[in-house]
Amino acid sequence: MLAYTIKRLLLIIPTLFGIMAISFLIIQFAPGGPIERIIAQIEGTDSSALSRISGGYSGDFSQGIQNSDTNSKYRGSQGLDQDFILELEKQFGFDKPPIERFYHMIINYMTFDFGESYYRDIKVIDLVKEKLPVSISLGLWMTLISYLISIPLGMMKAIRDGTKFDLWTSTIIVVSYALPGFLIAIFLIIFFAGGSYLDWFPLRGLTSDNFHDLSLFEKIIDYIWHITLPLLSMVLAAFATTTLLTKNSFLDEIGKQYVLTAKSKGLTDNQVLKRHVFRNAMLIIISGFPAAFISAFFTGSLLIETIFSLDGLGLLSFESIINRDYAVVFATLYIFSFIGLLINLISDLLYHWIDPRIDFETREL
Repeated sequence: MLAYTIKRLLLIIPTLFGIMAISFLIIQFAPGGPIERIIAQIEGTDSSALSRISGGYSGDFSQGIQNSDTNSKYRGSQGLDQDFILELEKQFGFDKPPIERFYHMIINYMTFDFGESYYRDIKVIDLVKEKLPVSISLGLWMTLISYLISIPLGMMKAIRDGTKFDLWTSTIIVVSYALPGFLIAIFLIIFFAGGSYLDWFPLRGLTSDNFHDLSLFEKIIDYIWHITLPLLSMVLAAFATTTLLTKNSFLDEIGKQYVLTAKSKGLTDNQVLKRHVFRNAMLIIISGFPAAFISAFFTGSLLIETIFSLDGLGLLSFESIINRDYAVVFATLYIFSFIGLLINLISDLLYHWIDPRIDFETREL
């Protein structure tokens, strides 16, 4: 598997390049942009629009909103000083051709140099590190707990297929699948976070204000106390699919000829399940792990982060797209894609570890 692993690692380079190239090309044709946003905020007398760019323009802004330029390529820029527009282009890097900008971006990204946010005076990598703990907490715990529930439950449903246990658990699964995560989060807030009934859990944040003053045990309790509701709302909405997938996978394997052969040789049901069925049935579960992990880690927690005031990567990416903060948009896209490709490689290695008969080196990539 060493040769296959090296090939897959090398394949990450052109794959990342293709993802970034297509995304960069789409952005060039997307309406609006950071300069248009600055112009719109200036015309709306929003002083916060100038906080990040005040150092880039040497002229007086009150004088800059004169000298109309009817030939400007930016919508809404009529009446603004052309020198001011040129300074904005220089600060955002739009004074260079798109190909040159893309080239410099890729070279910098290869060394994980993502530059600074357009609207926040902070490096993008520092901004990602600041939001990372929330996404790690939600993503890893949600994936771990949902799999710990789904796999045993799916196995039990397959073994007891058609029984009352299977019927009642299926009802619970269907209901939890039908309810979106954000709706479950609202219910939990109403009933357990001081909404209308009980006030057992905090409404916002990942830790308390005095977290750094607590002992290690108190920090653990405080962390669990804060993450319980957002994690519960995500797990209830996520475990249904994996549970049904596990059940169907085990049912499919249990009905195959090799199971009857193993039983005819004197093996008990538990021995057949552990030695043969489990290994084969788990292959399809592992194949869905990368998508589930990436969804939980980055994109799946956007609404949950918003509802519980958790400032994570999902909320950061959404706000960056809305604000046309392309430095953050491309950086998070690069990081998400890179991690996703690594997770897919790990998934293939797990395939081989669970079933050594699967040899990817004999197949074409």
